Amino acid sequence: MTEIILILAVILVTVTFAAAIKYYKQLRQAQREYEKAANVVENIILSFNRQFKQEAQKLEHIAYKVEAVSSKEDKALKKAEELEKRIPQIENKVEMLHEERAKMFAKLDGIDKSLHDVVASQETISAKVKVLEEQAQAVAISPEGRVEAVIPIKREKALAPLTDTELSVLEMLSAEGPKTAPEIKERVKLSREHTARLMKKLYEDGYLDRDSAKIPFKYSVKKEMEKLLKKTETEVA
Repeated sequence: MTEIILILAVILVTVTFAAAIKYYKQLRQAQREYEKAANVVENIILSFNRQFKQEAQKLEHIAYKVEAVSSKEDKALKKAEELEKRIPQIENKVEMLHEERAKMFAKLDGIDKSLHDVVASQETISAKVKVLEEQAQAVAISPEGRVEAVIPIKREKALAPLTDTELSVLEMLSAEGPKTAPEIKERVKLSREHTARLMKKLYEDGYLDRDSAKIPFKYSVKKEMEKLLKKTETEVA
């Protein structure tokens, strides 16, 4: 009986030892699995942390852009408010420009009317001048005796405004025909400038005709003046 109990005890101890070894192996296997799982979890956590940091950096960059856009929007809103405040001033200036434009058009209308009046006056004057020219031509082509009756044949009265030099120039041109200012200068013994002024005065006063076809100009006594000079010479003789 005792042997059976011992055998049973040995068997029980053997079974218990085997179970303990098996359990120990299972514990070791579980520990290895846990360590492996822990490494996987740690890697997952590290990867998640990296992704979280990257996303945080992205969010920070987006926040910076949003802040910059918001700042630009604020500036744009301020500019819009300033422009909105300036709109009444611009409207006033536009209204003033319209008023100035209306005044300018009114002035232009007045100027246009004045121009029409000037043109009308010029046409009237041109008509009168044409009539006078026709009358002058009629007088010029009238018989010689009739013209002479109108002009007083008195040397002292007709030629009184002339100086001795001017009178001598007229008599020389009447006797010798057309001459240039340089040719007259040599005869009257005056300077070039003085002679030029003298001939210009006689021409503008109506005593001379001037041929401007070529330079120097040639001066000649007008027909009426030439007749007067010849008749006054006859009278004096």
